[in-house]
Amino acid sequence: MVAVPTVTGSVDSAELGRVLAHEHLFVLGEEYRQNYADDWDEDVKVAEAVVELTDLKNLGIDTILDPTVLGLGRYLPRVQRVAEQVELNIVVATGLYTYNEIPFQFHYTGPGLLFDVPEPLTELFLKDLREGIADTGVRAAFLKCAIEEPGLTPGVERAMRAVGAASSDSGVPITVHTNPHTRSGLVAQRVLAEEGVDLSKVVIGHSGDTTDADYLCELADAGSYLGMDRFGLDVLLPFEQRVATVLEMLRRGYAERMVLAHDAACFIDWFDPQAKQVAVPKWNFRHISEDVIPALLEGGASEDDIDTMLVKNPRAYFGG
Repeated sequence: MVAVPTVTGSVDSAELGRVLAHEHLFVLGEEYRQNYADDWDEDVKVAEAVVELTDLKNLGIDTILDPTVLGLGRYLPRVQRVAEQVELNIVVATGLYTYNEIPFQFHYTGPGLLFDVPEPLTELFLKDLREGIADTGVRAAFLKCAIEEPGLTPGVERAMRAVGAASSDSGVPITVHTNPHTRSGLVAQRVLAEEGVDLSKVVIGHSGDTTDADYLCELADAGSYLGMDRFGLDVLLPFEQRVATVLEMLRRGYAERMVLAHDAACFIDWFDPQAKQVAVPKWNFRHISEDVIPALLEGGASEDDIDTMLVKNPRAYFGG
């Protein structure tokens, strides 16, 4: 098997157990928080996260993959505090999350720019993978980039190619935030393949936001995993349609090409917490264990299908 870095040390890929492939602990603007979030209590937020992840572990989930990278407020010391208090594995990522522009820290520096040097993004990603993030000693285990409704803007393409180059150099897998309604997963596959990425090491994130099974088959036939990873976000696609799409893909023989998750967070500052609870009451870490798996089994999925999506596919994603 393969050693997979986690926040508290490496584990064998065979020991990952049941994995939710796309979850977040904290999504927030750190600069905004430090200047304007007067009600922030670090100890309370950490304690709340410990409770949520302990509950998740008690529901039978052993590992979460947390793709919180630059652009989403990644701050490892806070994540370390949580990880030290839970029995669940937390696997973190490196990369860059943008729908459009590159951050100004890289705007003028890079190949062909004012300061013409090799791509600094790739160098930073490789450092996170090989040496650790900042001075925490925690190594990232996978890479993350995004392509949304604006499409392959120059900034998005640069970030994606930097992630692809880091993956090709290191062999580390990738997850991509995509918008299936613009079929942007196909664009991501093309760009990453041009950078030499093995598409079987790629999760096309948020594939579960569509019922277009033919599009999903096209992605899977190219070798990638389908991230059926927004269960609970019923405002984007209702629960029944999400379940029906997974069942249709199982019927078509794609159990080995799907992973499951919620894309939920212990804390996210994008929404008012009370409004979020009203709009998406099931958008939490418990939903798959409590609601989705029973619905899939009732709809005809087998226990082996569930095991494949939660255990075998994440293990294979890391090369196990």
